[in-house]
Amino acid sequence: MNIEEFREYCISKKGVEETFPFDNNTLVMKVLDKMFALGNLDGPLSINLKCDPEKAVELREQYAAVKPGYHMSKMHWNTVEIDGSIDIKTIQSWIDDSYNLVVSKMSKSKQELLKQERSPNIF
Repeated sequence: MNIEEFREYCISKKGVEETFPFDNNTLVMKVLDKMFALGNLDGPLSINLKCDPEKAVELREQYAAVKPGYHMSKMHWNTVEIDGSIDIKTIQSWIDDSYNLVVSKMSKSKQELLKQERSPNIF
């Protein structure tokens, strides 16, 4: 997976926008203004994904390329080094988990808005 594949996969989801709120090198993916994924544009690719705390620890123990979230809450975020050691389908499933976890914490009205939207991006 490269940064373009990461970007394309994320923006294909409903209600997702890409932003650069921190600097010009950190691509932040948001669903209805809530972060669910970050990727660096500078240097070797790594991505930050939100994760259930128990699963976050399990993934860190199972995969050497999964570390506690860099500059994020170590309990709720993992940093995944994209070095070829984890297949793309697995990474995509983690992106899905992150997106779904963020959406599940939204109000029912926002969740309903996402369900009703036909196009991938609301914005």
